[in-house]
Amino acid sequence: MTTETWVQMFPGVRRRILADGENVMLVEVHLDAGAVVPRHAHVHEQISLVHRGKLKFEMDDRTFELGTGQAALMRSNEPHKVTALEASIAMDTFSPPRADFRNANPPDAGIYK
Repeated sequence: MTTETWVQMFPGVRRRILADGENVMLVEVHLDAGAVVPRHAHVHEQISLVHRGKLKFEMDDRTFELGTGQAALMRSNEPHKVTALEASIAMDTFSPPRADFRNANPPDAGIYK
């Protein structure tokens, strides 16, 4: 069930929950060109699928770019940062679900460095 509530995460980055289960959550994320999701880590495993656009991922000692139809895996507690190289849409899957995403509040600033 799609949540119609969009949450502004950072300048040029907004999200909404598309599906929310007991063990997994799917989140749609829109990023304007040049927008940044700052470096952060969380206990949840995450798969990011680039639905449209081009994103740069920075994860520990790896930096790579992904385009439409490509995906990246962030393991539990793996620090990562994402920069939109062009206007993009990502589909992010989290397991377990991000309980902090279930409200309309901006992200917990404590995990973003």
